[in-house]
Amino acid sequence: MTEEELDDDWFERALEERNASDAADASSDAAAATGSETGETAEEGSVDESDAADTSQSDATAADSDALFDQGFGDALEDVPTPAVGTADAGPAGFSDVDFELGSEEPDFDEAVDSALPRLELGIDGLDRMIQGGIPERSLMVAIGSAGTGKTTLGLQFLNYGLEQGERAVYITLEETRERVLNSATEKGWRFDEFVDRGDLAVVDVDPIEMATHLDAIQDELPSLIEDFGASRLVLDSVSLLEMMYDDQAKRRNEIYEFTASLKDAGVTALLTSEAAQNTAYASRHGIVEYLTDAVFVLQYVRPDDFRETRLAVEIQKIRDANHSREKKPYEITNAGISVHQQANLF
Repeated sequence: MTEEELDDDWFERALEERNASDAADASSDAAAATGSETGETAEEGSVDESDAADTSQSDATAADSDALFDQGFGDALEDVPTPAVGTADAGPAGFSDVDFELGSEEPDFDEAVDSALPRLELGIDGLDRMIQGGIPERSLMVAIGSAGTGKTTLGLQFLNYGLEQGERAVYITLEETRERVLNSATEKGWRFDEFVDRGDLAVVDVDPIEMATHLDAIQDELPSLIEDFGASRLVLDSVSLLEMMYDDQAKRRNEIYEFTASLKDAGVTALLTSEAAQNTAYASRHGIVEYLTDAVFVLQYVRPDDFRETRLAVEIQKIRDANHSREKKPYEITNAGISVHQQANLF
């Protein structure tokens, strides 16, 4: 939404446009009465009630930034100390016996796409091949799924691929401690502790209540902080916990809109994770974030009618400015991360 749309005089401007349209219609009717043939045109405008209420919902000031965390948000992205990374049990294994058939109708998504938009790979085996030409840089993505579908693993794997290519990255977690995130990455064989030590990766654990309380200050600081850090990839795990901090639906929608806008202003390719709604795998818990993002990946369980082993499947719901497969593909979560069987179809 532009600042124009939020001006206090939007109602007066809408009336002026309507009056101008009525005058044009009257002139057209008069010409028709004298035998002239003319086509009537009308323009319709709409105002999103929730967006019109946005300007009344920001309460925090820049002074709140002093109390964001025990250390400032900027400090968290600079010279992050390296914690002791322990050894933990191996992560969840994928299904061992996958019943699938080769998809003969699958189009060739490896073909290069002619586009002026810079693109990048996610670093997820199989999933990248489902996207023709890669994700446009600076896209805002969301992975929607219920518990255990691998949303956090997907986020870590997305960052790891960029880090291995020499990029810098930021991981913001509202669910786990910083040490737990680094341990999870180490279990997969990803060198997050080394990247932190080199200053290429910042892992920031944030209490969701504190983040909600100081969200205005954070979103004001975030673009410049990320630019100073030099990050090209960012993960927020998960946006659902942030949404839960607001009881009022209009307040929740406004705050999440403003936060996602700040991520786009930051110039990073960002991935949010979100819990799926209870009644459908294809919507987020609060039904907001999928409309504010450029790409939506749905991770879900597929339970066959014959009660055989439950499968995991991924589907790309949308990607702006990129062609992609519309099929649902099985995937595994292994000790090496997520692997999508792009050449297989579910029964």
